[in-house]
Amino acid sequence: MVREVRDKLRVAFVGKGGSGKSAIAGTFARALARRGEPVLTIDSDPMPGLAFSLGLERSDTPLPEDLVVERKEGETGPRWRLRPGLSAIDVVEQYSLTGPDGVRFLQFGKLRGHSATMMKSQFAFMQVIDQLPTEMPWSVVGDLPGGTRQPFAGWGDYADVFLAVIEPMAKSMLAGRRLARLAARAEGPRTVLAVANKVRDEADASVVEQRTGLRVVGAVPFDESFAEAERQSAAPIDRAPDSLAVRAVESLVSQLIEERQR
Repeated sequence: MVREVRDKLRVAFVGKGGSGKSAIAGTFARALARRGEPVLTIDSDPMPGLAFSLGLERSDTPLPEDLVVERKEGETGPRWRLRPGLSAIDVVEQYSLTGPDGVRFLQFGKLRGHSATMMKSQFAFMQVIDQLPTEMPWSVVGDLPGGTRQPFAGWGDYADVFLAVIEPMAKSMLAGRRLARLAARAEGPRTVLAVANKVRDEADASVVEQRTGLRVVGAVPFDESFAEAERQSAAPIDRAPDSLAVRAVESLVSQLIEERQR
């Protein structure tokens, strides 16, 4: 599905597991909200992360099962669907959590046991993503599951830009290069940019750009206070507001807003 250009930022963070994408996504959302933007965050990663990085105390808030009904005999389409009369906007308004700085948080749910136990909520969540209208009151910041196929499998269809969080390490840069290849082959426009994370100097960001083929739009330095906030499952923007890493993410927000307005 090709979506039209919008005034609001719509970004989804992707990357190899452990790259720091959830911490950066949460900090990005909070920084964007502090600029006066209404922000909706969408967490489709089945591993905990974004809720803590936003400063929420609860880490697992899936959509209630009673939002989903089974297809009736003779009907077509997916087996499970949102309850009739319930729109994507209704789901966001009624079932998202509101966190610090007014950031809304909508979550697919965390994996416990076999993946089949989440089938109903998966259909509902995908329907919400698909039905998010092009004109919305929110900027959207998403946290996609770890891996490289997620931007091209429907989970990030709400996004105009995918931000690949990449460390200056071989495996992480290999994942970034794969993302670049998939984006080049994808149907419809897929803008994938890189955020170099845990860099030690300017050369690290250059290496990420050279080895992935992705344009680096931001470089987040290795910062022990930022890393400690992650270890404590705390929001870096609260625990280390003056850290170099938080400042770098705030600069990334400003840059993307400026580029969008050109």
